[in-house]
Amino acid sequence: MKKINVGLIGGGFMGKAHSLAYAAVPMFFWPTEILPVKHSIAEATDALAADAAARFGFEKSTSDWRSIIDDPEIDLVDIATPNNLHAEIAIAALEAGKHVICEKPLARTVEEAAKMYEASRGTNAVHMVAFNYRRTPAVALAKRYIDEGAIGRILNVRATYLQDWSADPNSPLSWRFKKSIAGSGAVGDILTHVLDMARYLAGEITEVSALTANIITERPLQQAGADSLGNSKGDGPKGPVDVEDEVMSLVKFASGAIGSVEATRNAWGRNNFITLEIHGSEGSIVFNYENRDELQVCFKNDGDDRRGFRTVYTGPNHPNGANLWPIPALGVGYGETKIIEAHDLFTAIAGGEPVRPDFGDGYQVALVDHAILESAASGQWVKVPQLNRETGKVE
Repeated sequence: MKKINVGLIGGGFMGKAHSLAYAAVPMFFWPTEILPVKHSIAEATDALAADAAARFGFEKSTSDWRSIIDDPEIDLVDIATPNNLHAEIAIAALEAGKHVICEKPLARTVEEAAKMYEASRGTNAVHMVAFNYRRTPAVALAKRYIDEGAIGRILNVRATYLQDWSADPNSPLSWRFKKSIAGSGAVGDILTHVLDMARYLAGEITEVSALTANIITERPLQQAGADSLGNSKGDGPKGPVDVEDEVMSLVKFASGAIGSVEATRNAWGRNNFITLEIHGSEGSIVFNYENRDELQVCFKNDGDDRRGFRTVYTGPNHPNGANLWPIPALGVGYGETKIIEAHDLFTAIAGGEPVRPDFGDGYQVALVDHAILESAASGQWVKVPQLNRETGKVE
C-alpha cells in the first residue's frame, strides 16, 4: 500500500468535506492501493491553520501555502480556497510536479482557466476539478442508462440548481458576491455544477442564449472571519454586490439536442435543488438531488397500460453502491459524493491514469460560462468555443 501525502490549502467548508473524504476512503473502498495521509494544511493565519489541523486531523499546519508546494514530502495539493487563488496555486503545484485537485469553478475567468489547463498539459501529474455531484450514484446510473441506449437519442435536457441561502438581503457580503474574488455569481458558483452534469450526460454545449439578473445589489459587510454562506444576518455598513444572482440559458448540444439550464441563489424554499430531466427517443430520466437515492425512469417500450415514471432506488447493484451501504435507499449524502470523488482521484494516481473531470473539463465549462455571460450582456446567441484536447487549442 502506497501512502500519498496530502497538502490541503483552505480550512473552511470545503476543507472539511475533503478531509472527511480522505479519512473515509479506506473504510468504503477496501482493499485500496493508496492510503491518503493528511500531512499539511494551510490557512490565512497560523492560528486558523493550527485550529484546522486539530479539527481535520492534519499533522502539520502553516499560514504560507507556498510551503506546501515547496515541501518534497507532499504528493497531492488540494485547493479549497476562494476562486481568486485557484490559478496561482494550481499552476505552482503543477510546475512542482504535484498532483492537484481544485474545487470548482476551475478559475474566475476563461483566461485563468486557459493558463491552468496549459500548465496541466506540461506535466504527467493527475489533475482533477471537484465537480462532485456527477458522482452521486443515481447520476452515474443515469449515465449508464444513456450509454447503454436505454433512452435512445437524447432530444432535450432541462437542468436547474436553485438555492435560497442568499435570498435574504440582510445576509452578509460573502466573497461569493465579489467579482474580484469569485469571478462571477450564480454562474461560477452553482451553474458550473449543472453544466458539468449536462456535459457528462448529454455531451458538449455548442451555443447559448442567456439572461442574468442582479437582484440584491448590496449586502451588510461580513463581520466574522469565516464565510457565513448566508447563515447569519447583519445590520451594519453595506457593500456592493457586483455579480449576478440568477442565470437562465437556452442551450444547444453538439448532438443536436436542445435544452435549458438555470441557477439562482434567491429561490425561497429551495435548499440544494439540483434537477436533471433528460428526454430521449426511447425514454426519459429525471433526477432531483434532494432525493438523491432516487432516479425516475420511463421507457417507451413499457406496455401501454403501465407506461409512466417509476423509481429506481440506488444501492449495491448500482455505480459504487457495493462500496457504500448494504441495501438500496439506506441513504447517501454530500459526504459520499466526496468520498467517491477522492477514491477516483487516488485510483488515477495509483494507476498513473487521467481522471475526469480534469482541468480540460474545467476549462470547457469556463468557456461555456464565458459564453453565457457574453450572451446575457449582448442579448444574442453566442457560440461556445470547443477545446481540442489533442492540440490544446480552442476551435
